[in-house]
Amino acid sequence: MAKESFNWKGLFINDETEASVSTNQPSVATPLPPNEVNKFPNHATQPSTYDSISNPFLKEIFEVYEKGFESLNAAGFDFFELYKSVLAVGISNPQSYQMAFTMGKTIQSDLTKQFLLEKANFYVTEIEKVHAKYDTIGKTKKTDLENNLTKEKLNLSKSIEESNTKILQLQNELETKKAEFQKMDSNNIEQFSEIKLKMEANDLAKHKILDSINTVVTGINQYL
Repeated sequence: MAKESFNWKGLFINDETEASVSTNQPSVATPLPPNEVNKFPNHATQPSTYDSISNPFLKEIFEVYEKGFESLNAAGFDFFELYKSVLAVGISNPQSYQMAFTMGKTIQSDLTKQFLLEKANFYVTEIEKVHAKYDTIGKTKKTDLENNLTKEKLNLSKSIEESNTKILQLQNELETKKAEFQKMDSNNIEQFSEIKLKMEANDLAKHKILDSINTVVTGINQYL
């Protein structure tokens, strides 16, 4: 069966290099090594029937599982072919199972119910392995994101607290300076009063001495 490539890392990891290659080069189906035959493929192209409105990733990831399921199929008739036949006729229709099994017997005469159940268990086990792997990756990334977010919140909280402390300090400093400003006039009123009295005394002293001098000058003019 033809295999297609899908970047499994794309479920949780952005790989710009691989994305660029897949965009600029045509897709060519190449044979897989023997030990890769029963592995999930790297690209899903068939549309899934799931509605992705509520979860935008559901369609893409379901396609991955569908193609992965298909890639596990070996030559001959086994559970995969019966599964597809039953889905086509009706999964709740008992006759669809009988029809599919009869068709399988014509392809593979030694086909048994036990063989089908064993292959079904094989598919389930492989799909569970894939799910477990990427569930672990998802949980790890979620934990890393939560830890980073907690760290960032803690740092920001400390920064906010420091800023609040600085604001309080500035507010206290502002109030102190306002109080000092209001006290400046009252604190210097005594000096202003002293200077005023000295200036008045200076005027009075000048007038007094000049009056005396002028009186003498007038006497000289009159009596000499």
